[in-house]
Amino acid sequence: MMSFNPIHLWASMGLMSKIVTSVLLVMALCTITVVVERWVALFRGTRASQRFAAAAGAALNAREFEKLVVLSDEIAQAPLSRLVGATVKRYLRARIDGVHEAEGLTPIELAKREGARQTEELGADLRRGMGMLATIGSISPFVGLLGTVVGIITAFQGIASTGSGGLGAVSGGIAEALVETALGLMVAIPSVMIFNFLSNKIARMEGALQRSLGELIDEMETHQDREASGRRFARQNDAQAAE
Repeated sequence: MMSFNPIHLWASMGLMSKIVTSVLLVMALCTITVVVERWVALFRGTRASQRFAAAAGAALNAREFEKLVVLSDEIAQAPLSRLVGATVKRYLRARIDGVHEAEGLTPIELAKREGARQTEELGADLRRGMGMLATIGSISPFVGLLGTVVGIITAFQGIASTGSGGLGAVSGGIAEALVETALGLMVAIPSVMIFNFLSNKIARMEGALQRSLGELIDEMETHQDREASGRRFARQNDAQAAE
């Protein structure tokens, strides 16, 4: 009677089948590593972003951009603070440098460009390891199928060399070979499910970052418009006083 004891199965495998099994086990280990690392990173990033949003809300409404920079430096590990901090710093630096007339770029436009770069960089950081997860989910069934084919070939070679035959001898070898396919599916199915779950979670985080950047740019534009109105009003008063 055939035994599905892992030690017995490993001992009965040929060299190629053992190599394929080892590759599948490495894939499973990589999947577990990526999932744990991404889960921890996304959880910490979400909590830190929530903490930063709670602390920075009042400063944003009051358009206290220098205070936003201080808060972003204090909670630097949050994706939201990295986005806000870099964008505000670029805006403030451009205001000190003045309008880049030669390039036709205002501080707001420079801040938008910096925000877009930071959003792209943060997206790449959030999706770190997802490519590996997708690859494992896609190819592990085929690796398992390869192991099954190799196992069947090895089983038939064994039957041919010993001269023994019969349904029992053939079915035993095929059943052992099919274990490779089952192992490949056991790696692929959770990999695909977790990849879809994490992709949806990352997409929601990217959407939240985009909305936060839009809100920040709106406040910067309002701040700039009010400053421009104030300067025009002051010049009019000076002109009237001179008359």
